[in-house]
Amino acid sequence: MSEKTEKTDLRLSVFKTYKLYVGGKFPRSESGRVYEVTDSKGNWLANAPQSSRKDARDAVVAARKAFGAWSGATAYNRGQILYRIAEMLEGRREQFVREVADAEGLSKSKAAAQVDAAIDRWVWYAGWTDKISQVVGGANPVAGPFFNLSSPEPTGVVAVVAPQESSFLGLVSVIAPVIATGNTAIVIASEKSPLPALSLGEVLATSDLPGGVVNVLSGRTAEIAAPLAAHQDVNAIDLAGADEVLAKELEIAAADNLKRVLRPQAVDNWSATPGTERMTAFLETKTVWHPTGSLGASGSSY
Repeated sequence: MSEKTEKTDLRLSVFKTYKLYVGGKFPRSESGRVYEVTDSKGNWLANAPQSSRKDARDAVVAARKAFGAWSGATAYNRGQILYRIAEMLEGRREQFVREVADAEGLSKSKAAAQVDAAIDRWVWYAGWTDKISQVVGGANPVAGPFFNLSSPEPTGVVAVVAPQESSFLGLVSVIAPVIATGNTAIVIASEKSPLPALSLGEVLATSDLPGGVVNVLSGRTAEIAAPLAAHQDVNAIDLAGADEVLAKELEIAAADNLKRVLRPQAVDNWSATPGTERMTAFLETKTVWHPTGSLGASGSSY
């Protein structure tokens, strides 16, 4: 056996280190904890960071800091960035196919279909960024010499409990509508299959998305969700991935500061073409009144 062959045989694999994505950076959990992630057959895949309550609070600070600039950006610019995310995912398609297949126990072809649908979903929501305001806003007819205009505005910081079973397509389906409308998000990845979500953080970091607009946490869902539901600086919460018991607990906690709550659906078909419901769930309506005034002695108005 040659010396070259011996060296090749002795080489150790370089395993990927998964980290959180908070404020545009990749910290480990401040607690230093990790937990084992396994595939559908129980085989070890990686150690994922186990987020703490402190990590959740840090994510809220990052999301709040990013909200002003992101909500103030033009809808066209947000659409460009969402499309850029799709572009970057397309370039790393094979990696995500492998991770989704391992996470959900799917064949390569079925995992590829999930990844392709997730990429297409980013493009779909990118197209909606500058159109949703025309659908849910507009001029209102009023009895009087007034203009009355309604326009949608983002709610603020949204905590998202990602779907547990659909680790990537479901994940994208709950993140994209939140940020497409100008909100910032704190996402709790699927507890048993967090790796696609953590890898998505790497894509977001290289897609022109400002740091803090999306923050990705992994760990025990109930442990992370509880402080976010009760946090006074979180404006809304999406309970897509919460079971019935946890959803009720989080909804009670969210009532303390009148958070908007999007309840989990009995059956979520993430492969179906989405409507506008997840965008409008986290929009507020601002209505402006303005006198029409009058011109000249005839009293004609404008």
